[in-house]
Amino acid sequence: MNTSTLFVSQFDPSQAVIDEICPAGEPWTHLIKHGQTFRIVDLEGNQAVDTLFYNAHDAQERYSATDTVSRQNKLYLTSGSKLYSNSGNVMLTITADTCGRHDTLGGACAAESNTVRYALEKLPMHSCRDNFLHALAHDPLCQQLGMGKRDLPSNINFFMNVPVTPDGGLEFADGVSAPGKYVEMRAAMDVLVLISNCPQLNNPCNAYNPTPIRLLIWD
Repeated sequence: MNTSTLFVSQFDPSQAVIDEICPAGEPWTHLIKHGQTFRIVDLEGNQAVDTLFYNAHDAQERYSATDTVSRQNKLYLTSGSKLYSNSGNVMLTITADTCGRHDTLGGACAAESNTVRYALEKLPMHSCRDNFLHALAHDPLCQQLGMGKRDLPSNINFFMNVPVTPDGGLEFADGVSAPGKYVEMRAAMDVLVLISNCPQLNNPCNAYNPTPIRLLIWD
């Protein structure tokens, strides 16, 4: 990990216009307006935060892992990284990061992937895909945009450590985060953020113990 990418924010939590806790394993959605700054805090350490972003006025434009990786020639996100949409537009820029490495490749856990990776009896376990689908079906912001399961692209995994092996595989490894670490980004357009605070219990991405996160927004 390149520690030169670590950058501490000057924003004061007491001045935030939104300051909420998302419980372990739960979804969270919110509108982030153009120019606002959004922070995700890993309260207890090693909690994976699966995150999607959409144009708040047209959900057909959404975060694109392909554009984000290819335009910057980097697999991992940190301070200075830009999050691109499938239309090639910058959606957000990471302006502060005290963790230093965030995954673009690991995707979201699902009932199907849990059975393939781990065991058939894992099928009923709660997953990030379940969280995303629940929010798309029930959240008013998602309903206003007419969103459904077709609107689930590949997501960012903030705080999650997914090294690429020499033969091109992926490993779900112990996290590199710690209690109180955060990532912060400034919105370049009005965006809808959709989070699954990952409930995964089968690999070390959450230290086998999902924990809550803190979410803040500043004007």
